[in-house]
Amino acid sequence: MEFHISRAIRENLNVDGLVFGYTGNVIFGNVAASRRLASQLNEARGPEADPAKTINAGALFAMGLIDELNHALVAQYRKEIDPAVHSEAIRWFASKLDPAKIEQLLLTFVQQFPTVAVYRGELTPLQWLNGTTDDLPNREAALEELMLLWLSNMNPAFAPFRELFNDEPLKTQTVYKSVTAALPDYLTTRPPVAPEVGSLYEALRAPMLASPDSITGQLEFIRERWSKYLATDLRRILLAIDVLREEDIAIWLRFHPPGPDWHRHGAPTWGAQGFRGDEFIGFDEDFVPGGRLYSADYQAPLHEYEAFSADQAWMPNVVLIAKSTYVWLEQLSKKYGRHIHRLNQIPDEELRILADRGITGLWLIGLWERSIASRTIKRLRGQSDAVASAYSLKEYDIAEDLGGYSAYEDLRNRASRFGLRLASDMVPNHMGIDSEWVIEHPEWFIYRWDSPFPVYSYNGPDLSTDSRVEIKIEDHYYDQSDAAVAFRLRHHHDGTTRYVYHGNDGTSFAWNDTAQLDYSKAEVREHVIQTILHVARQFPIIRFDAAMVLAKRHVQRLWFPLPGAGGSIPSRAENAMSQEEFDAAMPHEFWREVVDRVAAEVPGTLLLAEAFWLLEAYFVRTLGMHRVYNSAFMNMLRDEENAKYRSYLKKTIEFDPDVMKRYVNFMSNPDERTAIDQFGTGDKYFGVCTLLATLPGLPMFGHGQIEGYTERYGMEFKRARMDEHPNDGLIARHQHEIAPLLKNRKVFAESANFVLYDSGPTTESMKMSSPTPTVATTSAASSSTTTPTVPRAAPSKPQPRTWTRAAASCDNAASPMVWASGQTIRSSSPTVTKRADSSTSAAPATFIITACTSSCAAFNTSSCSTGASFAPRPSSPGTLSATHCTARAFTASMKRSRGCGSAPSTTPFIRWSMPKLPAHLARWQKKRQEASLPKRAKKYPRPLPPPPLPQRTVLNHHQPTRQNQFHPHPVLIRALLRSLKRQNNSSQEPSKPSPPKTGRPWLRK
Repeated sequence: MEFHISRAIRENLNVDGLVFGYTGNVIFGNVAASRRLASQLNEARGPEADPAKTINAGALFAMGLIDELNHALVAQYRKEIDPAVHSEAIRWFASKLDPAKIEQLLLTFVQQFPTVAVYRGELTPLQWLNGTTDDLPNREAALEELMLLWLSNMNPAFAPFRELFNDEPLKTQTVYKSVTAALPDYLTTRPPVAPEVGSLYEALRAPMLASPDSITGQLEFIRERWSKYLATDLRRILLAIDVLREEDIAIWLRFHPPGPDWHRHGAPTWGAQGFRGDEFIGFDEDFVPGGRLYSADYQAPLHEYEAFSADQAWMPNVVLIAKSTYVWLEQLSKKYGRHIHRLNQIPDEELRILADRGITGLWLIGLWERSIASRTIKRLRGQSDAVASAYSLKEYDIAEDLGGYSAYEDLRNRASRFGLRLASDMVPNHMGIDSEWVIEHPEWFIYRWDSPFPVYSYNGPDLSTDSRVEIKIEDHYYDQSDAAVAFRLRHHHDGTTRYVYHGNDGTSFAWNDTAQLDYSKAEVREHVIQTILHVARQFPIIRFDAAMVLAKRHVQRLWFPLPGAGGSIPSRAENAMSQEEFDAAMPHEFWREVVDRVAAEVPGTLLLAEAFWLLEAYFVRTLGMHRVYNSAFMNMLRDEENAKYRSYLKKTIEFDPDVMKRYVNFMSNPDERTAIDQFGTGDKYFGVCTLLATLPGLPMFGHGQIEGYTERYGMEFKRARMDEHPNDGLIARHQHEIAPLLKNRKVFAESANFVLYDSGPTTESMKMSSPTPTVATTSAASSSTTTPTVPRAAPSKPQPRTWTRAAASCDNAASPMVWASGQTIRSSSPTVTKRADSSTSAAPATFIITACTSSCAAFNTSSCSTGASFAPRPSSPGTLSATHCTARAFTASMKRSRGCGSAPSTTPFIRWSMPKLPAHLARWQKKRQEASLPKRAKKYPRPLPPPPLPQRTVLNHHQPTRQNQFHPHPVLIRALLRSLKRQNNSSQEPSKPSPPKTGRPWLRK
């Protein structure tokens, strides 16, 4: 790429070392050359220069490219349309002006914007003008350069660089102003470039008219409009556009550096991502032409198909809780009054408490040996008590200060006695900057041999504890004035220096204590898979950190972008690959291979992916992960976007109901604000927590959520920084209302019998038409009143009969509906619930979410016959409402107030209605009813009528029973029979009286 630069600027900045073209233009062979020139220009301005006028290398590179493309268009015009355009121009101007003045203009131009030979004194300006280059007379070449210099000074987008090619001296010393003023008139006399384009002057000026203030906009115009006129490779245009995008990100990072504890693997807020209004369209095939859109940049399309991984019997019932290991051990030390710093010192009592709260999985964050350099960085930045980040790892060995593998093994064995399985993190995207992988195999990581940006400086302390290498991060990290994308790695034995990229997900800042693995290399993928298998042999549950960045499309987007689709990570556009090149380097999805290898070599391992960017369904349905994060649960219910979440559930069921059972639902995770901070400690918290406990999927609780802690523990925390005490009231309410539901997760975990009761957007429409349940299974029949929405990708599975019971609705809403074996039955009253035929055999429990659109009165805080209480609905319209009761309330009917005192609202809320009891709970209920009877009475299905008695035996048969009558106890009946037998044996009658015909067979005996 090239552009004009004056002799004065070259001499003042001492840029003689750069390569210049024969016309005097500076030539950029690559982006690195433009960065070096930009750095020299900025240094020459001095520290007092206005930061707003800083010369950015990307814009310099793009400007040079525009000048080169202008030359290419002129050359193509001269070759294909008008070969004599320049020679005739010199004669035309000589006829209009003094020929001597035209000669003086050309000589002055060559002096002020010299060629390489003229600048070095090898030729005089006149000698060069009299020569020829590539069959083009140099006078004609000088006239072309003069015309393009004039256009560059006219271009508003080039204004920040005008000092490099200012034409004011030419205006004052020559007839430059008269010649350039006449150029448009001359070019209109020549043949047009094309009828729709106009003259050569109009073609060259069109980009700046279309986008006067944007270099990127001008490049886009050239790419779209000039491609059929240019034979040049347009890939360079795409590179320049990508470099400009990356530079915008780099500039933003420079002025918005990370905070002192930044190490976040979070998702962008959901907002309107995947939504049109309140309707979720992320599963729609026409979301964008050619496939679904997952971010603003173009990404390779996904090849989606159904390939779920089968669950083992224990997997659906997992309830996970996260614990930041070091912080938890310090809290246990405070609680039990003794120093607890190793895994084998965790008391059995604490494990029993977790199990009693319904927890079955314990996720210990930060078990692995951490990076020493990470700890050093954090302490140099003022965190004196910090440990290394839990996601900057040195090796996949249990940390020695936690007791090593032997302490972990002891904890694992004791936890299993309480029904707890241990879970661990796996961080496959990157390693710590001082890990053995970096030192011994630097070629496994993404690096370059020169610094990505010349402004980067590496003069800080050496972070390596290994004498073989020197490791330095960019200096501006320490004062938080910039956030570099790479660190410097120097091997002492051969003096090689690499600039290795930090781990990065492209959403904000690079993780400055990590090194990014290169997944375009097969040996790297295989080594990571072997490490995953090593972890799987120790832990039955593995959580993959930032798993979405290793989906094939995002490896490409972030590190090897398609030409024109770069810009995610500064300086990576230079490594752009075509789709064919990238497919050759990474032919398959990495995660699909991981899932298949783990299933074959370490079966019984639950794989859980932290994935966002609308890839959740893809991760479980196609890549085969057992579970995947569902951040929509937390974000939408926190913000009370219930209509959106209802649509999200509905579309998930329609797309594939098996996706829903694989969601990890949470109210907080280690990267987010705590659940107490987001949801409070009142009814909203417990309403959402009830949904968490009863929706299909895997419920996950945050560290300190049950205790009511409000501090979010950073990944580098050694101990909690706030002195908090458990909220006993919150714990007690959780134990009373949530723990029984968690202990019965087998009732709720599966999605095969989940029914979403979708009652429409408004009260009026509810009265006009019947609601349409969206069913997670294909129904056997459907009435004409309403039709279930059949899933678009319904799996071929045996369909159980589903019997459910809808809760009573409020007066201004439609009558409640019952979805029973594929039929919709209207109840006789808005406040009366119907039950399926009691003779029908019990089916697995089916829960219904009903969406009510009225802002009616709150729930009655009353108790049903079993003593189960229900949470009142928040008073504001459109907020979440849910019953949350203990296991005693499984048979309870929901109680609603009959009156609706306020006007209807269009914002729905979600509440639960209870189903017909499944078989195992029906048996449990029966046992409770029989608890008041003597033990021997339980073997009879029901009390039996009394046998006929002699006349002298007096027995009242009209005592009250649990229903209407009291029947004699079987023990009493047998005592009476023995009395009769003794009387018969003492009788002198010759024959024994025959038993009454109306008696039971056992009585006749």
